[in-house]
Amino acid sequence: MAKKTRKPSNQIAANKKARHEYFIEETYEAGLELQGWEVKAIRAGKMAITESYVIFRNNEAFLFGAHIQPLLSSSTHIDPDSIRTRKLLLHRKEIDTLFGAVNQKGFACVPLEVYWKNSIVKCKIGLAKGKKLHDKRKSLKDKDWERDQQRGFKQHLD
Repeated sequence: MAKKTRKPSNQIAANKKARHEYFIEETYEAGLELQGWEVKAIRAGKMAITESYVIFRNNEAFLFGAHIQPLLSSSTHIDPDSIRTRKLLLHRKEIDTLFGAVNQKGFACVPLEVYWKNSIVKCKIGLAKGKKLHDKRKSLKDKDWERDQQRGFKQHLD
């Protein structure tokens, strides 16, 4: 029997907490403006976006709070700032849409995941509305139900 080969994942970091805390209404793909040492650290898997969010200043979008741990070997000649605010590269219409929704309709803009697309680092950001406590409980209950159904289905196949 032939051995299955796994395709390597292009995901760098994911914000699993965002899907628990928010209803995601729309998603957008944005590029990240990075420095050289940051790209090397990301290739080594040293990025986390769990506590980060998107802010808007001067008609531009920025990723605030994303943590990239610098590598000792690649950042010797500069002083790296691991939680620096990084610019998100979006089209003007997308920025205007997100900015309007965040300011007027009570939405939040959160990063969902960071991944490689060809050789470029992309960030998937979501336009999100906050969940209440009972909504979080319901989504956990639904997730448990789905998991139990899958387990039951697998047992019947054996």
